[in-house]
Amino acid sequence: MADKVGVIGLGSMGLGVARTLVAKGFAVHACDVRPEVVASFAGEGGIAAADAAAVGHEVSIVIVLVVNADQTDQVLFGAAGAATTLAPGSVVIASSTVAPAFAIDLGKRLAARGILMIDAPVSGGAARAAKGEMTIMGSGAPEAFAKAQAVLDAIAVKIYRLGDVPGPGSKVKMINQLLAGVHIAAACEAMALGIKAGIDPQTLYEVISNSAGSSWMFQNRVPHIVAGDYTPLSAVNIFVKDLGIVLDSARQMTFPLPITASAHQLYLAAAAQGHGHEDDSAVIKVFAALTGIELPKKA
Repeated sequence: MADKVGVIGLGSMGLGVARTLVAKGFAVHACDVRPEVVASFAGEGGIAAADAAAVGHEVSIVIVLVVNADQTDQVLFGAAGAATTLAPGSVVIASSTVAPAFAIDLGKRLAARGILMIDAPVSGGAARAAKGEMTIMGSGAPEAFAKAQAVLDAIAVKIYRLGDVPGPGSKVKMINQLLAGVHIAAACEAMALGIKAGIDPQTLYEVISNSAGSSWMFQNRVPHIVAGDYTPLSAVNIFVKDLGIVLDSARQMTFPLPITASAHQLYLAAAAQGHGHEDDSAVIKVFAALTGIELPKKA
């Protein structure tokens, strides 16, 4: 009989994780606020669940991949939350990007019910989630890792164990998001300046990709700009949230983050212009609005 695992949240990351687990022989019980997505996943070999409580009733390991802390709280402790049906000794793999303080508190609330938690934010994007090639920044009790090891190995190629309690995982993810958000904003600023200076965008992309000024985010996001395709793989609003988490957490430590704050303002400006649900590379549209540059158009 296939090992059973639950996935709560079938967005771009969660769906990729769920599909990977099915492909690797797990019986995957899944739910999402969109019934049509759950039904589609069931057609691919998954097992549809009405809600998070129904998932928790069937499995002893649950991966939570929802948007934010509020949704995480709801799917675990709401009226139809998984924590109401998970048996003591079960493991929650909490993979949404949340503030470290929330992750620490979440671990304590689950522990009060006898449920183990791995604070396990992920990186790699939808493409790597679909291939089982994510990076996991994990922290939690050794017992939790032991119980969930097969699941973690199925969805990730790099699993960093950063501590024995929740919190360190979300702290490291916070730093990753600081860099990712700043790098995307910098890439958009650089491409906008290049376009203003009259450099062909495709040429500029190729040269910078093979020069010292490049970054993983530059190489990954600038093709969206060159193609004029802002279909969201990771939306502007994600970095409005994530850099907000970074800034809020740093403020509590009385730690200045001037570059992060500037990048956050660019994402806020893009969202204010109506681009919040577009790909995060749509930050370049802020510069287009300010300077009148003409961006590449979708073919």
